Amino acid sequence: MPDRTTFHASVGQDFLGFRKTRQGITEIVYDDGRRHRMVWRVRSATPDGAIGEALDRAVHQPRVLPALFAELKKRSIAIEAVTA
Repeated sequence: MPDRTTFHASVGQDFLGFRKTRQGITEIVYDDGRRHRMVWRVRSATPDGAIGEALDRAVHQPRVLPALFAELKKRSIAIEAVTA
């Protein structure tokens, strides 16, 4: 695992992180600090460092979710929704 798996926006309450399930599946978590919490399962074999870099870049953008999807697409990281 990399050094950082959680990322908080410097402005606002947005949070992005990733975790491993007991089965070894990587999941990405988003929370806006109010009422939205979303979880996606990573479907492609991707190094944790690439996921962490994408999350770090996205969380510092004004619109975190569109930035997250753009950063994941740039890196060809496929995801599927677990909860929304």
